[in-house]
Amino acid sequence: MDTSRSPAESSGFSRKMAAAIIIVYTVITLIPISWIIMTGFKSVDSAITYPPEVIFEPSLEGYVNLFTTRSRQSQEYIDSLPPAETWYEQLVRDREMVIAGPSKFFGRYTNSLIIGFGSTFLSVFLGALAAYAFSRFKVPLKDDLMFFILSTRMFPPIAVAVPIFIMYRKIGLGDTHLGMIILYTVVNLSLAVWLLKGFMDEIPREYEEAAMIDGYTRMGAFFKVVLPQATTGIAATAIFCMIFSWNEYAFAVLLTQFTAQTAPPFIPTIIGEGGIDWPAIGAGTTLFLIPVMIFTVLLRKHLLRGITFGAVRK
Repeated sequence: MDTSRSPAESSGFSRKMAAAIIIVYTVITLIPISWIIMTGFKSVDSAITYPPEVIFEPSLEGYVNLFTTRSRQSQEYIDSLPPAETWYEQLVRDREMVIAGPSKFFGRYTNSLIIGFGSTFLSVFLGALAAYAFSRFKVPLKDDLMFFILSTRMFPPIAVAVPIFIMYRKIGLGDTHLGMIILYTVVNLSLAVWLLKGFMDEIPREYEEAAMIDGYTRMGAFFKVVLPQATTGIAATAIFCMIFSWNEYAFAVLLTQFTAQTAPPFIPTIIGEGGIDWPAIGAGTTLFLIPVMIFTVLLRKHLLRGITFGAVRK
């Protein structure tokens, strides 16, 4: 019997199986993302061909259509215009159209940034304060309250969308940035409290007690000692909150129309000359993926540490 190998050490077969599973999962995950990115670089004609084209001539027509509003004109009118000043203007004229102005995508994209990051910050900040209170103080019926807080996250958005719509219309928060930030903060707050309480419990009380002996107040010890120790948990919580706020569709499509409409309900409504403009939708979806991907990559180290935080106790 071979006793030289540790019982915890995996065999060669197990490592190969794990590697194969990871590769298959990665391929399955990347196929739809890759197809969306490829569609953004197709022409309108190439995007609707059947069978779908895997090898095609790249075009920026989708991105031009995404950022511009166009109107169809006769060939005689187009010939009477002065020469196109930019390459994208010529690209549009080749379709017998002219650029009428910018599209609404940039404004909707900006709304997503404001609402997504604003609600994430408030959810994490308020969640950290509430989690600290649950972790450090004797709260009556603490376990019941924590379960109730988490249970509010289990409601499907459509179940409460109509009452929220009526309430927002009455108080004037419909189709406003403030209203959407408050709504997403409330929805994410339960998850933030639940996650951050677990991280707060793992931080020794002696740290803040020593800080208070040195002259810090309770809040001073919280900001100077506890929060830096909970950085990994805060980062992990922020990513989960950001993903929800960034991708949320049901509330956005019901509560916003013009001023505060975000990108998710706007992108599927992009219409071209012959129906749905698939290259523009692919381009918009590709650009929509970038901020949350950058946010996750920047915090990936903290995310990995946060997921495993407290798994091994000393």
